[in-house]
Amino acid sequence: MSTILVTGGTGTLGRLVTELLRADGHEVRVLSRHSEPYAVDLTKGGPGLDAAVAGVDTIVHCASSPRGDDERAAELLIEAARTAGVGHLVYISIVGVDQVPFGYYRSKLAVEKLVESSGLGWTVLRATQFHDLLLQLFEALAKVPVLLLPAGVSDQPVEVAEVARRLAELAVGDPAGRVADLGGPEVRTLESLARDYLRASGKRSRPVVNVPLWGAAYRQFRAGGHLAPEHAVGKGTFEEYLAARSRR
Repeated sequence: MSTILVTGGTGTLGRLVTELLRADGHEVRVLSRHSEPYAVDLTKGGPGLDAAVAGVDTIVHCASSPRGDDERAAELLIEAARTAGVGHLVYISIVGVDQVPFGYYRSKLAVEKLVESSGLGWTVLRATQFHDLLLQLFEALAKVPVLLLPAGVSDQPVEVAEVARRLAELAVGDPAGRVADLGGPEVRTLESLARDYLRASGKRSRPVVNVPLWGAAYRQFRAGGHLAPEHAVGKGTFEEYLAARSRR
């Protein structure tokens, strides 16, 4: 069996990838800022990172930050991986990073390019937005009496466990380059998804207002640059996610 390092291995996605790989009999190292024995700040690197990658066959890079330091983290990770002779680097990205001029997306695209030019065997998987992220968005927007949404935008949420299963499959296979995107089962308007959330959270009467916005990123979101309807391979719907969360 392989020795696999999962960066961001305590996060929403990385934790599930780690569980799947361990269940399959692989030795899995979890790298995050506060997870011993591989508590490493990827933006600083150092001896801790070198120790984490030593003897590793594959790295699954799930760690990410909206603060804009993903490129620096990727550079240090790739440098350490090359030095250690790692054979395979798997990276999880987002559908639309090459279409939507949104700051976080640009950073993810830049990391993709670093991975591709790393000299390592590599695999990149792009997925649509997780159900969890939509929930966080709606919870934040619902803190005021009227739920305001960007007009004309749709989404294609996917179950994070399905993305984790695909990443685990890719991690134990050969480097495959850019693989097919993984999209959720259906494209729906943000308003319809928000109303599902309001019903599930007992806020059915909350008014929903669609607000036109501006800017290049908004135009591309309206145009569906972040969607992958031709890769709607996910099974779990947003309603099912909300129902399961309510039962828990």
